[in-house]
Amino acid sequence: MLFTRCPPPLAPAGYGHTVPLSDGGKAFCIVYSVIGIPFTLLFLTAVVQRVTIHVTRRPVLYVHVRWGFSKQVVAIVHAVLLGFLTMSCFFFIPAAVFSVLEDDWNFLESFYFCFISLSTIGLGDYVPGEGYNQKFRELYKIGITCEYRGYLLLGLIAMLVVLETFCELHELKKFRKMFYVKKDKDEDQVHIIEHDQLSFSSITDQAASAKEDQKQNEPFVAPPSPALADGSANQ
Repeated sequence: MLFTRCPPPLAPAGYGHTVPLSDGGKAFCIVYSVIGIPFTLLFLTAVVQRVTIHVTRRPVLYVHVRWGFSKQVVAIVHAVLLGFLTMSCFFFIPAAVFSVLEDDWNFLESFYFCFISLSTIGLGDYVPGEGYNQKFRELYKIGITCEYRGYLLLGLIAMLVVLETFCELHELKKFRKMFYVKKDKDEDQVHIIEHDQLSFSSITDQAASAKEDQKQNEPFVAPPSPALADGSANQ
């Protein structure tokens, strides 16, 4: 059952129903989490960036070019449909399945469990496969653990893709700009001019010093004597 105990530290949804008791186990859990969580976040970021290109940007651009609809309207409709599809596949349908498999859960409790899991809260008040009256309990726990890990990973990726899709909407970009720190343009221009003046003065100083060094390094050439000059003139 080591597989059922290792993934929770990597996923932010820790339920607390399985915890290390020994000092060695606690130390291993800390080291495992410190190494595993950053790699998991990097993996999710890389996957979401690639999935967003194929799921969001290319379909929106294709519909905009193919049928000539407004890109903003297409992006809004696409984001709403993608959000509804994600809610159906990772919240409503799993909630219905858990309400059937778990005898003590109704649909609301099953939906609550799915939301708590995918939102990475993980309170631990509802954990599947913990009922003692569950038929084939050990086999059910192994099966639900394997399926749940895939469900959690795919659900996190899908939710992050939906959030990235909504963040790329033009209206939300304008809303986010309201919270950006605005800088004074006059001050920026003054800093740029001062920087250019300093750069120009430093360049001229370097050129002048280079010329002086070149003059100092040139070999001394004596002027021709008057006798030689007169002889060349008579010839």
